[in-house]
Amino acid sequence: MEHKGVWILAEQSGGRVQRISHELLTRGRDLADKRKTGLTAVIFGWNIHDADLRELVDRGADRVIAVESPLLEHFLVEPYSVCMLDLIRELCPEIVIAGATSTGRTLMPYVAAKADAGLTADCTVLDIEPETGNLLQTRPAIGGNILATIKTPRHRPQMATVRPRSTQPAARQGGRQGEIIRRAARADLSAGRMRRVDFIPNTDQHGLQDADIVVAVGRGIKKGENVKLVAPLVEVLGAALGASRDAVDRGWLNYPHQIGLSGKTVTPKLYVGLGVSGSIQHLAGMQTSETIVAVNTDPDAQLFRVADFGIVGDLFEVVPLLAEKLRKIKGKA
Repeated sequence: MEHKGVWILAEQSGGRVQRISHELLTRGRDLADKRKTGLTAVIFGWNIHDADLRELVDRGADRVIAVESPLLEHFLVEPYSVCMLDLIRELCPEIVIAGATSTGRTLMPYVAAKADAGLTADCTVLDIEPETGNLLQTRPAIGGNILATIKTPRHRPQMATVRPRSTQPAARQGGRQGEIIRRAARADLSAGRMRRVDFIPNTDQHGLQDADIVVAVGRGIKKGENVKLVAPLVEVLGAALGASRDAVDRGWLNYPHQIGLSGKTVTPKLYVGLGVSGSIQHLAGMQTSETIVAVNTDPDAQLFRVADFGIVGDLFEVVPLLAEKLRKIKGKA
């Protein structure tokens, strides 16, 4: 049977579809349109909300397949993989993409190995090679110093994971038509060798990934004591404080502040980089921000290449002036 179609692995929690599913629809819709094929959202769970499944269609899916069982209410790799492999063998998709979440990072390699498929993890760019129709999977490599583009021309489906928050969620489009299929999981489905014994929610209140405004510091702040100099700007903007890997490695800020391939991915409305050079590793974590402002003494800093506004200057002079101007503007509002 010919492999055809683009799939995304949608995710749910408590029967509610998660944001990563809408982000993947952005990626999947682009790939499906380039391949002139349909886009399917596959989701596993129990008692998934009808409106949430309908929303997957509104945001770009041509078909939604929801496989349900009490054993699929919470993620366990073995029952999930059984259901996913059954669908892949029955319907033969050409491309399957998932989020680089705990679910995607666990399930996708497990399924890829059993399906004899190719898999590339943590992709920043996905595209279609016009001549062959192969999936082009681009990700940082060698510590983020280069970008590697990977193809799997002899294996199907082609599989990839992409980082959460690395793209904007697909917009809702009223009136879209699509097929929603609910299936019961196979009768002999079992939980396998693992069982869910407890769930401890993440109590991290840092809020970096959800912030509308992020101010990030890099090596250009020169030493840890200088982090406090950006506090007035952070405060007046109501921003979350982020950092480059270099700043974290030097101990100036701790790991929850790190933005980049080995840290968090952010998509704020405004990102301000202070003394951030803009390595590939860092860009992978913030380049989808709506508006990017860069402040650096080096006019050749990589961050300027993606910035909407750039200030070539000493951040120790620029930051206090910016904070003062913004404070005056807010005072007049």
